[in-house]
Amino acid sequence: MTGPTFHNYEGTESKSEAFHYSQVVKVGNVVKTSGQGGWDTEGNIPKDRSRQVELAFENVVKALQSAHPGLSWENVYAVRSYHINIDESADMVIANFRRVMPNHRPVFTCVEISKLGVEGMIVEIEVEALVQ
Repeated sequence: MTGPTFHNYEGTESKSEAFHYSQVVKVGNVVKTSGQGGWDTEGNIPKDRSRQVELAFENVVKALQSAHPGLSWENVYAVRSYHINIDESADMVIANFRRVMPNHRPVFTCVEISKLGVEGMIVEIEVEALVQ
């Protein structure tokens, strides 16, 4: 088995340098992301909560594809979401699950926490995917 390879997608390199971490790791045929928040391409967090969740889902795909082109939500088998307020954001996350994974249901852990790493962020989504 090949050792782990670490990756970042465009726009996240400065955070990788500043905080000494990667957005995604690939080990063999498994790809695991760090928590993906709802930041835009400039790193800004929109105030609109629904848009934040949509961007987090888009950022998951960017992270997956930085490790292995062609990966998508269809390859995801495990999801962990971290919420500042589950009552305000869990339904949005689940609605996006139905949109991006209409043909399968991954395992899912949903946790409410008091603070995320970026001010103003309401959710982070972390996934594991299988390269087939």
